[in-house]
Amino acid sequence: MPLAPDIWLRNHARALLFSLGKLYRNASSSAMTIAVIGIALALPSGLYVLLQNMQSVVGGLDQGVQITVFMKKSVSNDALHKLGDTLDTWPDISKTKTITPTQGLAEFRKYSGFGNTLDALGSNPLPPVIVVYPHVAGSDTPRIATLQRKLERLPEVDQVHLDLAWVQRLYAIVNIAQRAVWVIGGMLAIAVLLVVGNTIRLDILNRREEIEVAKLIGATDAFIRRPFLYGGFWLGLLGGLLALILVELAIGLLAGPVAHLSGLYASHFALSSLDGAASLRLLALSVLLGLAGSWLAVGRHLREIEPS
Repeated sequence: MPLAPDIWLRNHARALLFSLGKLYRNASSSAMTIAVIGIALALPSGLYVLLQNMQSVVGGLDQGVQITVFMKKSVSNDALHKLGDTLDTWPDISKTKTITPTQGLAEFRKYSGFGNTLDALGSNPLPPVIVVYPHVAGSDTPRIATLQRKLERLPEVDQVHLDLAWVQRLYAIVNIAQRAVWVIGGMLAIAVLLVVGNTIRLDILNRREEIEVAKLIGATDAFIRRPFLYGGFWLGLLGGLLALILVELAIGLLAGPVAHLSGLYASHFALSSLDGAASLRLLALSVLLGLAGSWLAVGRHLREIEPS
């Protein structure tokens, strides 16, 4: 006969509080287990945060991808600006920058330090240039290559220069780091399962006689299993909270040096931590691992305990 809802809730509340009190009564061993869980979850979580920050930096570098289009020297300044306005309307181009030979020579004189040498030249050797900023991400190599070929087919164009090697290497590093985070996270998740399962197993063995007596007086497996499952719930929850604290501490320790380095590059980049949704996902995963570990341990060892 099923229990009334209020009795069912009271039984679960009693098991929930009983399991929390048991952790408190065994504070030293519980603290070590929670610490192991917290550290195991903090490592992949911290790597995930660093990866997210790295991806934001890489996303900003997409704006630095540019195609340099060298025009034929016969192209006039009016034709150069007209072509630049036409390229601005292309869907794969975010913006363009036109550089006349006079502007190019002035910039070269300013930054190269060869002003006296340039004065000896009889004429300006620099061609008209259009700098094209693609509207697509630097990781989308096929679309950028297609845009490069379209630019090369223009009759006014002499040469098109595109350097994507550094962007491709950077994205490859990010992809490897992302795969490594998942591998490390999966391995440490298994470690959390084993830690929780072993803790619950030892608890079951320590209470073997109590379980045998409970079965003699008619206690069901569900009734006996309940406090152990809630024990895994508390271990997972507290371990997840500890992992969040450790991640926040690590971000806080790194924020100052990262801000200093960012300032040296005239950037306003700052480390971001786990947002609310990611924090909830971490807690949910931690609780799920705690429940799964306790369920596996209880399901295996509870069947082996029968009153003699």
